[in-house]
Amino acid sequence: MSNHTTLTEFLLLGFSDIWELQILHFVVFLMIYMAGLMGNLLIIAAIVLDHHLHNPMYFFLVNLSLLDLGSISVTIPKSMVNSLMNTKVISYPGCVTQVFLFILFTATDFFLLTSMAYDRYVAICQPLHYESVMNRRSCVQMAASAWITGIVYSALHTGNTFRLPFCQTNVINQFFCEIPQLLKLTCSDSYLSEFGLLAFSVFLGLNCFVFIIVSYVQIFITVLRIPSEQVQHKAFSTCLPHLTVISLFLCTAFFDYLKPTSSSISNMNLMMGVLYSMLPPVMNPIIYSMRNKEIKAALKKLIVLRLSTKN
Repeated sequence: MSNHTTLTEFLLLGFSDIWELQILHFVVFLMIYMAGLMGNLLIIAAIVLDHHLHNPMYFFLVNLSLLDLGSISVTIPKSMVNSLMNTKVISYPGCVTQVFLFILFTATDFFLLTSMAYDRYVAICQPLHYESVMNRRSCVQMAASAWITGIVYSALHTGNTFRLPFCQTNVINQFFCEIPQLLKLTCSDSYLSEFGLLAFSVFLGLNCFVFIIVSYVQIFITVLRIPSEQVQHKAFSTCLPHLTVISLFLCTAFFDYLKPTSSSISNMNLMMGVLYSMLPPVMNPIIYSMRNKEIKAALKKLIVLRLSTKN
């Protein structure tokens, strides 16, 4: 029978033991963090301050930006501090908190993206019913449901993971605490209880994914039937950023979680961790601002207002 170990801390995987490279890691992560922070804050400010954008699509986009802010703030700052302090340690409560918050933000993100797909479906396929279906109360309920489901899902996942006994080393093969790497540290016969929850996660994720795909198939069929090219372009300009964000989110997550498992430390683990934890939150504001004329106009207005206030 395996010896159970009571852990008080974990050791995260560092990018390098060389001081100069640790400083480089800090600078690169700082730039990524500031880009994500500024991009999402600009999106939130532009939407909040422009009353023309006070509609369901942009209400969900504000929530998405808040989730992206939370997501990058859970992982990047701790990694930056560890690089500066030349340490790899994260406390047990700190690891629990990091896992809970990261799953909360990423799971809620996915549920919210599903709601946004429904919003686009109603707007394009059932335009006459849009205002009655996507009213203020419905939008708040959908957003609240996404957040509550994310909280419950994260609590179940986190609680089920950390109730397992740890029999291996306390070295996590990633730069932040994530469940796949933590499960490798548990006793060989104890992680099976997590399979039920993982199976439920796959079932839930597949249902959301199928819903999104079916929604967009219906959207594209409807748009292609529209005779006006200008109307088609406008419809695609509101849908393509959302579809790009979903694709980016799912691809990076799937590549990380479906890659071959290995107990050895590899650069692949680090790179995939960076991709799926940092790329979507940083790229989402860029994707939405590049393809959406209304967001572009609101951002320009915000910058002009800021410059005129300074003068």
